Amino acid sequence: MTTLTTLDWRTIRVGDEVTPLEVPVTATVIVAGAIASRDYMPVHHDPAFAKRQGSPNIFMNILSTNGLCVRFLTDWAGPEAMVTNLAIRLGTPSFPDDPLVFTGAVTDVTAGVDGEGLVSVSFSAKTSIGEHVSGTAVISLLDDRVGG
Repeated sequence: MTTLTTLDWRTIRVGDEVTPLEVPVTATVIVAGAIASRDYMPVHHDPAFAKRQGSPNIFMNILSTNGLCVRFLTDWAGPEAMVTNLAIRLGTPSFPDDPLVFTGAVTDVTAGVDGEGLVSVSFSAKTSIGEHVSGTAVISLLDDRVGG
């Protein structure tokens, strides 16, 4: 569920869980993500081509995965949150009709400058066949009392 207000970084603690997110993955989601990111590689839209390459079906591209990682983080942190650093590692492919389930936890909270709070998160997303992506991120949250 998307947070309608941005979290106050001063209330976040190391170990806090990020609200889990389940993303339905359909062929349309995979193809649309590839087209939107101008990735016309046939393994992302042509099942017959993907099968000739040894894959059981089309699969999600890395830019779509990146976008979903950011969505997971900002759905939790709120509309004014900014992901300032994202590092991911891909694992198993993400195929149609196998949802991605994102989970994560806060690993660090530090005060920045001018009311900014920096929240570090470790996260992953799994499908039925394994871990599709794992990563870390830093989220910038401004203190609204300082004009953020």
